[in-house]
Order: sequence, then C-alpha cells, then structure tokens
Amino acid sequence: MSMDAIKIIAEAEEEARQAHLHAREKAARSVADAEKAGEEAVAATLARAELEIAGLKRLSDQKATERAVELASTTANRQATLRARAEGRLEKAAALIVERIVSV
Repeated sequence: MSMDAIKIIAEAEEEARQAHLHAREKAARSVADAEKAGEEAVAATLARAELEIAGLKRLSDQKATERAVELASTTANRQATLRARAEGRLEKAAALIVERIVSV
C-alpha cells in the first residue's frame, strides 16, 4: 500500500472520528436542551396550577362566607319567628292561668 493511500485512509478515519465526536456532542446538547425545556414546562405548569388553586380557594372561601351569612340570617329569622310565637303563647298561658285562679 502506498503512503498516499495510508494517508488518505488515516485522514478519512480522523474525519469519521471527528464527525462521530461532533454528533455525540450535538446529541448531548439536544438532550440537555430538551431536559431544560421540560423542566421549564413543568415549572410553568406548576406555577399556573398553584395560581388556579389559590383562585379556587379564594372563591371557595368567599362562597363559604356568603353561605355562613345566609345561614346566620335564616337562623336569626327563625329565632325571631319562634320568639314571637312563644310570646304570643305566653300571653295566652298567663290569661289561662289567671282565668283558672279566678274561677277557683
């Protein structure tokens, strides 16, 4: 084999080695970029989810407060109604007691 042929083969092998090395480096960069993009996407999704959860919690607290006020109002109305009935019955009971005492 001539020296020129050996030199050409050596250069081709070196080019192949360099191409292989370049491809590996490019693949490693691609994987790193993809991992970084994935981590950023997960972080962004997590941030959006946390904001949504906070909004839902505020809405839930607001609705619970409104419901508590509504129940308190309803309870107060029922209490007033029961008190009015009781006072009306108290007058009737007092009148009945007085009538029975006077009749004795």
